[in-house]
Amino acid sequence: MKALRNFLDKIKPRFEKGGKFEKLHSTFEAFESFLYVPNRVTSIGSHIRDANDSKRTMIVVVLALVPALLFGMWNIGYQHNLSVGVNEIDWLSGLWPNLWHGFLVLFPLIVVAYVAGLGTEFVFAQIRGHEVAEGFLVSGILIPLIMPPDVPLWMVAVATIFAVIFGKEVFGGTGMNILNPALTARAFLFFAYPKNMSGDKVWITDQGDAVSGATPLGDALASTTTPGSSLTLPDTMDMFYGFLPGSIGETSTLAILLGAVILIFTGMASWRIMLSVFAGGLLMGYIFNLTGSTAYMQISPLDHMVMGGFAFGAVFMATDPVTASQTKKGKYIYGFLIGFFAIMVRVINPAYPEGMMLAILLMNVFAPLIDHYVIQVNIKRRRKRWAVVETAE
Repeated sequence: MKALRNFLDKIKPRFEKGGKFEKLHSTFEAFESFLYVPNRVTSIGSHIRDANDSKRTMIVVVLALVPALLFGMWNIGYQHNLSVGVNEIDWLSGLWPNLWHGFLVLFPLIVVAYVAGLGTEFVFAQIRGHEVAEGFLVSGILIPLIMPPDVPLWMVAVATIFAVIFGKEVFGGTGMNILNPALTARAFLFFAYPKNMSGDKVWITDQGDAVSGATPLGDALASTTTPGSSLTLPDTMDMFYGFLPGSIGETSTLAILLGAVILIFTGMASWRIMLSVFAGGLLMGYIFNLTGSTAYMQISPLDHMVMGGFAFGAVFMATDPVTASQTKKGKYIYGFLIGFFAIMVRVINPAYPEGMMLAILLMNVFAPLIDHYVIQVNIKRRRKRWAVVETAE
């Protein structure tokens, strides 16, 4: 490592002002700060001194995603082999073949997402002359995990570039965006190429002709919206463990909750948002149980929590520190409305069965407004308190 440090110090003057490659300073700085903690500190304005910088924070989030990533990788192979007549009895049979098949599917998606996303960020950094932000370290993993396993690579690249440009850079870059970049990529593909993002045929790679890749939120479930209709859902524990088709990282609620423990323990995500998202979803589910007449409205609220991307959105998407509410009370309101609207969209409009995506993007837009009113209420309360004190004096 010392040799690498000496090499970087030797070539660094070429990338600084007056050097031969000064226009590539932001690119060099991105690679250097990725390898080593910067040797400079903030000297003006309000700031916090801490051993962790933003890149290390992002790495912790990536580590929290590892359980969902590994299970998703295994599940790709498991669902593929199940569709062609393998693993029908013991789901543990062929553990390593399942993982290897999943790796061959997932690894290219991750590479394409990082190449397309970081490439776009490098271009904008060079044009604007600023440093390359570290936020895409997480987005580059999130984007593949919220995709079907058989999504074409070129679609992932196009959606990632769209998300970086229109979801982040047009607002000023990392820390200034109002929409979650990963969900922006998912929404782009959902509306631009719906056949590749929904339906019964997109969730299993190279599936057998006699087996579909239907998910609990697929076309079969969405069609049961007429009064008197019935539906058959997978077993609740199967949905909790994730033994069913779906987006790569979203099927296993158990793996997602393991990631939630890591995020909460390290302080990288807000437990208030996570808790309130589930509370809002449960309440909306109970309301539909009391008033609904269709089979979809009669789904157990607990089943809603483990179906689709609800848990993944609650843990990894809604808690994005840039696009979420910042005040304590605002986090409760923000999270509650996400869960509430997610189940509402999922049940009332079957054309958009994955209501979590739309609910989070909607509340991303309203998060600043929620914080504004929370702060204003606090200001008014303090003014009244001071008015009482002055009157008493």
